[in-house]
Amino acid sequence: MQARGTSPTWLFAYGSLLWRPGFSFDERVRGYIRGWSRRFWQGSPDHRGVAEAPGRVVTLVPSELELCWGVAYRLGDSTREAILDSLDLREQGGYERHSVEFHCADGHRSGAFSALVYLAGPENPHYLGPAPLYSIAEQARRAQGPSGGNLDYVLRLSASLGELGVQDDHVEELAALLRDQWPGAGRPD
Repeated sequence: MQARGTSPTWLFAYGSLLWRPGFSFDERVRGYIRGWSRRFWQGSPDHRGVAEAPGRVVTLVPSELELCWGVAYRLGDSTREAILDSLDLREQGGYERHSVEFHCADGHRSGAFSALVYLAGPENPHYLGPAPLYSIAEQARRAQGPSGGNLDYVLRLSASLGELGVQDDHVEELAALLRDQWPGAGRPD
């Protein structure tokens, strides 16, 4: 139950938080945010790569007419601060917390509400920016870090979006290229 005068804290997930949130939550709903696109433009020197050979992970980039689909997690009142502290540490490689308007579209709940999101903009030191898809695929195929291979990250993201019924062209084109060019890529572990 929410205390009087406070509102629930929601967190929008669009990358690895889809399949590996790493925290407990009170509710998970499907939906989207407007004006953002998911792109493999952020370097990962600490999870899906190392400083000398960073991987590529997703961030959000402004895109006026786009919708970025994912899920929102409602954090529990008693665990909210500990969860956010933990996520601040997990996302320290260039990501910052921002507030977005999340549009719920899960069939059980509707409407829009404010949600927190972690995104990494071009001003952070690990931002890699756009590149030809083949170059992104080659980097993702080779990169390995403490959280596993970058290839696994791409394929898990593709599978998670598929489970949500979401078609993200950038993610799917990259996943398809990885599977076609490197047939051993197969499916995520």
